[in-house]
Amino acid sequence: MKFTSAFALMMLASASAFAPSVTVPTTTPAQASTSALAMSGVARNPNFSKLIGGYLFPEIGRRRTAYVAANPDMADKIISLGIGDTTQPIPAHILSGLVESASKLGTKEGYSGYGAEQGMGPLRKKIAEKLYNGIIKESEVFVSDGAKCDIMRVQQVFGSGVTTAVQDPSYPVYVDTSVMLGQTGNINPDTKQYDKIVYMPCTDENDFFPDLDNIPKADIIYFCSPNNPTGAAATKEQLEKLVAKCKEQGSILVFDAAYAPFIRSEGVPKSIFEIEGARDVAIEVNSFSKYAGFTGVRLGWTIVPDELTFSDGTPVRDDFNRIMTTAFNGASNIVQGGGMACLDDEGLAEINTLIDYYLGNAKLLKDAMESIGYKVYGGTDAPYVFVKLPEGKSSWGTFSEILEKAQVVTIPGAGFGPGGEGYLRLSAFAPRDTVIEACERLKKVFS
Repeated sequence: MKFTSAFALMMLASASAFAPSVTVPTTTPAQASTSALAMSGVARNPNFSKLIGGYLFPEIGRRRTAYVAANPDMADKIISLGIGDTTQPIPAHILSGLVESASKLGTKEGYSGYGAEQGMGPLRKKIAEKLYNGIIKESEVFVSDGAKCDIMRVQQVFGSGVTTAVQDPSYPVYVDTSVMLGQTGNINPDTKQYDKIVYMPCTDENDFFPDLDNIPKADIIYFCSPNNPTGAAATKEQLEKLVAKCKEQGSILVFDAAYAPFIRSEGVPKSIFEIEGARDVAIEVNSFSKYAGFTGVRLGWTIVPDELTFSDGTPVRDDFNRIMTTAFNGASNIVQGGGMACLDDEGLAEINTLIDYYLGNAKLLKDAMESIGYKVYGGTDAPYVFVKLPEGKSSWGTFSEILEKAQVVTIPGAGFGPGGEGYLRLSAFAPRDTVIEACERLKKVFS
């Protein structure tokens, strides 16, 4: 639109009396056209152009939306076994911690503003004592808004000059943040893997644990147990080998323990710090998201031990603390109150009840897929069921087939990396009645 002086005067006349006086320049049609087409002179970060497609879970949402748009009569029939989002209400005692913390902000005595970027002291202490039985110090606990955010913060500490290793398949955040930070080359169209990332194959053939003796050296190793997406929980012996490998080659291990409370098998570690020597090589990220239904509340933590140092002797903890104090103002005071309630005895009991509920769902899904004749992994110490597809069936093709025929949303294994091709991930985080219905639909489609 041509912006004339008359139009400018009309707008100024109707503006608030508090608006500052301005001189509105006039433009010629040619200038207006040039301005409309102009771009900034800032070059795009080339690392972002390396990313292929969108992030996995929004892509799943896009395909679901497209299906519903094409089949509006099916909108109410969709069941999601896709993204690992909790569905059960926050339990009463844990909720009371959130409510009480919010109420305090409305009183003179209870009001609080900025807190420590590392988290409230009492919560850090409680995490160290209740979840780690004192094997880590409260000063090594950094409370945050979630493990996913902390993975990016950890990446910022390491910068662009490191080589990263990831399980294949794995949670996409490890790879995508490595690309964003400039640690990688371009994606190889044949292997569908990024150059300069070390991919550690984890399939049913090796019990979903990498062959560490035949893995190239990497500076940073990302490892998730219980694993997303495979559902595999590493044994103590396996984690001892992993820690030993990191010590041998001078690597730092970033251990994602977000699904630790789902471990029910005897002797399976819930923390990497249960392994001797891990304090010298490991960082651990964790979250209340799956513990207590905090996926929308947002509260997590990262453990950085005092013993962990860079090659020049600088404590890694110092640099992570600098990231937290520079680019983060601390988790919400309200949410941290909820975290405190999670770790009361009553809260921990409520968490166990929630975990049992979701593991019950996982068993239903696992039994259903096995009854059809599929080979199924996970679902015992994790909320994910990893289904091996028949030879020749693609994971994205199966995703589409199930959506169209059963109106059930799943996650194709290939979305977690090339090693996930030929598998399908089912999430146990749906309500029980919909899980039962989904099992019946899947049986009808594939029997």
